[in-house]
Amino acid sequence: MPGTCVIGLQWGDEAKGKLVDLLCPQFDIVVRFLGGANAGHTVVVGDQTYKLHHVPSGILNPGVMNVVTPGVVINPATILKEIDALLARDIEVGANLMLSDRAHIVCPWHIAEDQVMNGQPVQGESIGTTLRGIGPCYRDKVGRSHAIRLGDLYSADFRERIESIADVKRRILSGLSGQEGGDFGLDPAKIYEEYCGYAERLHKYVDDTTAFLLDAVDAGKRLLFEGAQGALLDVDHGTFPFVTSSNSSGVGVASGSGVPARSIDRMIGVAKAYTTRVGGGPFPTEQDNEVGQRIRDLGNEYGTTTGRPRRCGWFDAVAVRYTARLSGIDCLALMMMDVLSQLPEIQICTAYELDGEQIDRFPSQVGDLRRVKPVYETWPGWESDVTGVRKLADFPAGARRYLDRISELVGKPIDVVSVGPDREQTIFD
Repeated sequence: MPGTCVIGLQWGDEAKGKLVDLLCPQFDIVVRFLGGANAGHTVVVGDQTYKLHHVPSGILNPGVMNVVTPGVVINPATILKEIDALLARDIEVGANLMLSDRAHIVCPWHIAEDQVMNGQPVQGESIGTTLRGIGPCYRDKVGRSHAIRLGDLYSADFRERIESIADVKRRILSGLSGQEGGDFGLDPAKIYEEYCGYAERLHKYVDDTTAFLLDAVDAGKRLLFEGAQGALLDVDHGTFPFVTSSNSSGVGVASGSGVPARSIDRMIGVAKAYTTRVGGGPFPTEQDNEVGQRIRDLGNEYGTTTGRPRRCGWFDAVAVRYTARLSGIDCLALMMMDVLSQLPEIQICTAYELDGEQIDRFPSQVGDLRRVKPVYETWPGWESDVTGVRKLADFPAGARRYLDRISELVGKPIDVVSVGPDREQTIFD
């Protein structure tokens, strides 16, 4: 049976985890295929809130297999902490979790590099790193020489690799920081001992996920692919250089998971009813004012992973139309509609003005995106509580018109609408 993929269409934080959790009962396997501990998915079940970073959101659904594939970079300490937290809350984590032996691992030198490099702004702004070593780990992955994969923790020459890489990294960090002769906390003996401990605890989860998933496809299993971050952060197609280090749009599903694209027949694009962003980079519809602060407070817009306040602004139909086409989505899931319910007036960006010309395309160059001026439509707010709505027909007329207009501008139907954090506060058309 072909698979389904859930992809974020903005700069991340679109509530993908909630949607994946809701869809899980229809699937046999949930697949996480990109990113690392920099991605945070929040799932609310009754009065319980779960914050997941490495472990797929399907872990909260009994009987669902959860697979972390080669496209993900894994911090062993972080995933073990996450597993322990789930076990402490009586969530099963055992044979229902598989980690790819091909997945690259974050090491102490990656975090050290992230901290040193973050002090060197790009185009006058912070690039937005979470300082978790994700970018440096991906950099070593493509560089190959200094990369360590999860399967390498069990190889006979693991100690020698740690010693060799730590020596090189100390010299690199000395040059970058200007601190000659520093060890930067990179004691090979301590790192080796620490990571051997991780290897022992993780061993029961480690396997060849690529073979497992290809066998599952051949067997007709139902696969749900869980995207992380958002398509506008895609390293190749997003707002470069203010992006993540992997392909976070729909184009990254096959490469990250090892499952051919032809095995995925449904793409669901997730977007908020407004727009948020964390870190530096252009944000055409940002409201750096009282309106933006009110949206932030109403939506509790603070990062799951970092706790940083998110930048907030109006819905950008130009950006979402671009990422919807890029990711090949079939339908939209529009989240956080309840947040807009308390605003007297709402705006939608329908086009950009660039150097005096109106355009409806998303610029490929970040310098052009910085200069665009959003062209807005202004809509009256519906100013009524929608958290109890369970059918699209029961939305206030103003809210229904807003949904219809977004669907028209993006060019895709809205099949899912969220009106609150709980599982029950989700409407499927």
